[in-house]
Amino acid sequence: MSIAERALERKTGHSHSDGTTRRVPETAGRVRAWLGRYLARKASPLARKIITFNLIALNILVAGILYLNNTRESLVLQRASALVGDAELIANVFEARLTDSAPKGPWTRVVDVPSTLSQLSLRNGIEVYVFDQDRILAGQTRGTNQSDALTSLAPEQRNRTLINDGLTKLWDWGRSVFRGQNDAAAHSIQDQLRRLAPLTIAGGTQVRTGLDTRGGRVISATTPILWQGRAVGIVGVASPAGEIDALVRDERERVLEMFVVATLVSIGLSLVLASTIATPLSELAEAAELGADRNARNAQSSRIRIPNLSGRPDEIGHLSRALSGMVSALYNRIDGNEQFAADVAHEIKNPLASLQSAVGTLRMVQREDQRAKLLGVIEHDVRRLDRLVSDISNASRLDAELVKEDEETFDLLNMIGNLNQYLGEDAQGKGIQYLTDLPSQPIMIQGLEARLAQVFVNLISNAISFCEDGDAIRVWARRRENRVLVVVEDTGPGIPEEALSKVFKRFYSQRPEEHFGNNSGLGLAISKQIVEAHGGVIWAENIRPTAADITSEPLGARFVVGLSV
Repeated sequence: MSIAERALERKTGHSHSDGTTRRVPETAGRVRAWLGRYLARKASPLARKIITFNLIALNILVAGILYLNNTRESLVLQRASALVGDAELIANVFEARLTDSAPKGPWTRVVDVPSTLSQLSLRNGIEVYVFDQDRILAGQTRGTNQSDALTSLAPEQRNRTLINDGLTKLWDWGRSVFRGQNDAAAHSIQDQLRRLAPLTIAGGTQVRTGLDTRGGRVISATTPILWQGRAVGIVGVASPAGEIDALVRDERERVLEMFVVATLVSIGLSLVLASTIATPLSELAEAAELGADRNARNAQSSRIRIPNLSGRPDEIGHLSRALSGMVSALYNRIDGNEQFAADVAHEIKNPLASLQSAVGTLRMVQREDQRAKLLGVIEHDVRRLDRLVSDISNASRLDAELVKEDEETFDLLNMIGNLNQYLGEDAQGKGIQYLTDLPSQPIMIQGLEARLAQVFVNLISNAISFCEDGDAIRVWARRRENRVLVVVEDTGPGIPEEALSKVFKRFYSQRPEEHFGNNSGLGLAISKQIVEAHGGVIWAENIRPTAADITSEPLGARFVVGLSV
């Protein structure tokens, strides 16, 4: 096998012993693609924010559950009630052993305290201390009832976990910092119960729920031993060291386990949410940035391709459709500008060529009449160029002006009536009959009054230019529900059938020879642009004796403008 073949195998797959090549499965490519998308989401600032905010909300929820959980209080109340009952029961046992006559010497010599305590069946882990009236310890014992179900909750038998123990140590450290060092933990339960003896003898049964020991917090209950109504000693009962803490930690452990599961689920759902939001937005942004780079460098001529996410029913689908429409409109505008530039160059060439020819001929002719004729041609071409450049300038500024100007509400019929009064005089001066038919009620529309007036001036002026002495022009309007139709009709020669679809194109003009060069062919194109910018429509048609017979000679031309009311 050649070196080139080995290199090819390293790129495309693995070689078997028989010389065949095993290609890498397509699954590996899909895994790499998924890993790339995952890393992209992980690096996305939006994905990080989604995960962070979800985890913050989850942590606040868990912290509130741990803070407001009343498990500890209920357990403390239950254990305290049980310890009070145990203490009073043990005190009753000793009171029953005392005789009615006064004991000779301390009562602890009459009653065998250690033997009595050893006969009691006590719950596993509780500690019992008996003191005489002088706070001298008379006996003590520890419960060893192994049948008690709470034995499994002893701290030394609890399964320790890193999270719970870490939080417990952090809590204990913070409590020690803010509350200071408690010296009570340095004393044994016996010493702390001995200190409660005066209060118990004077005030009866006492309960303490927060005695600190090295093994943890304990709950204690002390009750007096009465003889003939007089306290002669006390019985102190203490819960197993750290029993309540163990129960609370167990409850907290279950909450934390659910917290870990909820955290993993939250992260997973956040990644899924990020993949449905951040990834499409990133693709749309990359497409837009690619278009900006191309425009800056002019490195490629291919068009920007916006990712097609229009099938999504959410805001991202809406954004994709909006961007696609914006890019499409932008390219349409670019194509239109390119076509407009080409049309302008073509239209300017004609008068320039005529000027060049006339100037060249002018140098050679000697007769004055021929020179005067050539000067007339030059003057006509100059006026034509001036008119053409002015119309082109107005047409090129029209888009920007339509966007910048503020629309206002105005009476369309009032505006048309003013135009009829001015243009009607011009028509009548040429022997053209000028008729109007407008509704009596005002028709209010929203738009640019000056621009729409320009449209009707163009239409009526065109009609006047095509009419001769004896012809007629009629301007009428009708309202149809939420639209208004304004019609300009004339009895001129009409429009050639093949020109009906071209009259609104730039630089197109279908006029008699005597009017050549007097129009740029931009008037109707500008009118169409203004009407469509107002959300309206405009079209041209011929007036015929019968609408069904399109072969009959036209009686004139009709231009219709439809606008929203």
